[in-house]
This record gives sequence, structure tokens and C-alpha cells, in this order.
Amino acid sequence: MIRVLVAEDQSAVRAGLVLILRSAPDIEVVGEAADGEQAVALARQLRPDLVLMDVQMPRLDGVSATRRVVDEGLADVLVLTTFDLDAYVFGALRAGAAGFLLKNTEAGQLLDAVRTVAGGEGLIAPAVTRRLIAEFAAKPVREPRADPAVLDALTRREREVLSCLGEGLSNAEIGVRLDMAEATVKTHVSRLLGKLALRSRVQAAVLAQELGV
Repeated sequence: MIRVLVAEDQSAVRAGLVLILRSAPDIEVVGEAADGEQAVALARQLRPDLVLMDVQMPRLDGVSATRRVVDEGLADVLVLTTFDLDAYVFGALRAGAAGFLLKNTEAGQLLDAVRTVAGGEGLIAPAVTRRLIAEFAAKPVREPRADPAVLDALTRREREVLSCLGEGLSNAEIGVRLDMAEATVKTHVSRLLGKLALRSRVQAAVLAQELGV
């Protein structure tokens, strides 16, 4: 059973998300939060598998709440966003969000996204990922760009996997591209995340875009 905490300040939207999630036999909604502070407090109390986090919330925004949840190792975070909130999304990814989802996503895709993140894949809807990453790459970022020297720690194969992550490919797609078993891809992803001191594969995708890998 996947235990989910829903953090969304709009009550109608939150109720809709909860209704969809509760329709799945393998997903349990263990709590609801109306602001970022409450989301962090409930994550500490309930220890869910995943927090479905809106980026714009009162008291504490979703980016700051995501950072606290991830830094404390409370749960994986799946961020809810819209395309006009790129700056917020980028901040959430840097804060360690495991993935993101558009608010107009269909019910079935929402459930699949929750299962994907809970299963450790951490990269939601590759087509959407590519579009968002392209948006990030096309706009200047106020934070310092990554130092290319960080790639020196990676093997040639790990660089190839990082490049695929930058394209928004899933583990299965990377396996096909590089002629590797999916389990081997997962191993390479895990190793390169450790070497680059990244919290999620989505952070790795953004780094790949920044470095032009």
C-alpha cells in the first residue's frame, strides 16, 4: 500500500486529488495539508511514502516545504505545478523533489505518477519532463551554473546515462538506447547520483541540461 499525504491549499482541488487517489486499491491517503507548514508537520508525524505537494501555498511555499521534507528524509515528494511556474518548479527540483506533475493531469496519469515515484523511478511522464527541462534550459537561472569538473568523477557509461536523463528518458528507455538491462541502468543512476551528490534523478536531468551533456 502506498501511503500519500496531499498538500494543496485550494480545498476543492485537494478534495479532487484525494477522491482520485482513494479510488485506487493500492493507494491510501493518510493526511491532508492546507499549507506548507502543515505539510511538513504531518510528514513528520505520519511518515508517508510520498507527499503530493503544490508549489504555491500559504505560510510556507511548496519549494521550502519540499526541502524540509527531503532533508529530513521524511518522504519522496511529487510536486504539483503549472507551466507558468517554472521558477518554482526549478526550485523544487533543486530542493530534492522526486518528480513533478501538471495540475491538469488526467486521473489515470496521476495514479501512475504516484506509483512511479513510490517505486523509485522518480521521473514522471517523460514527455512532460522533456518539455519542462527545455523550459528551464531556455531561461536564465539566477543560481550559479554547475561546474563541468563535477563530471570528472563519472565513468563513460555513467556520462551516457546522465545524458539520457537529460533527455527525460525513463530507465526502460535508457536501457533500449544504451543496450543495457533496466536493472543495470538503475545501478548506474544510483552511482552517478551518489558521485554528484544529487538527491534525485530529476536533479541529474537538470544538471545534464545545464552542462550540455
